[in-house]
Amino acid sequence: MLRNTTTGYGQIAIFFHWTMALLIIGMLAFGLYLTTLPQTDPATFQLFQLHKSIGFVVLTLGVLRLVWRVFNPSPKLPEGMHPLEKIGAHLGHVGLYALIFAMPITGWFMVSASPWGIPTILFNVQPVPHLPVPEILGSKEQAESFFKLLHAYGAYLLIALIVVHVAAALKHHFIARDDTLRRMVSTAPAKNDT
Repeated sequence: MLRNTTTGYGQIAIFFHWTMALLIIGMLAFGLYLTTLPQTDPATFQLFQLHKSIGFVVLTLGVLRLVWRVFNPSPKLPEGMHPLEKIGAHLGHVGLYALIFAMPITGWFMVSASPWGIPTILFNVQPVPHLPVPEILGSKEQAESFFKLLHAYGAYLLIALIVVHVAAALKHHFIARDDTLRRMVSTAPAKNDT
């Protein structure tokens, strides 16, 4: 099935979830690796261009995923969940969605504010214009530092949310023994779908 049901995810939602999960985890590791490299090395420049290119892929997939979710709502949470767990689940998903957008956008603003004026060229093919940086943030150096800080702390917050998200999925699977994790890996009808 392509579309979600009240108890399970469809193929498109599953594709978005796992493709973005792999890309985001890879980008977090890649970004942490980039912070260890010498900034003036020409090889580092190419790696940053690749990081920015994949960031735009994540941003595009995030937009498509959000549009899909608006027109194709998620399945209901399991019946036996405590109300506080349900609130936590919703807040966790809101946080993940917010950071899926915040990470590439703060990165784009950081590059746009940089006094070095380095262009972004997607996969060495398509130039991307810089964003207008608000003057209230001060000089280019100050604006770049501000967005660099947001990007870095956003990465750490995203890592924390992913850890909580994975822990919650494992808790549902191994402790609560419900269909929460299974419905994100298979489009087979859940127990309540038959």
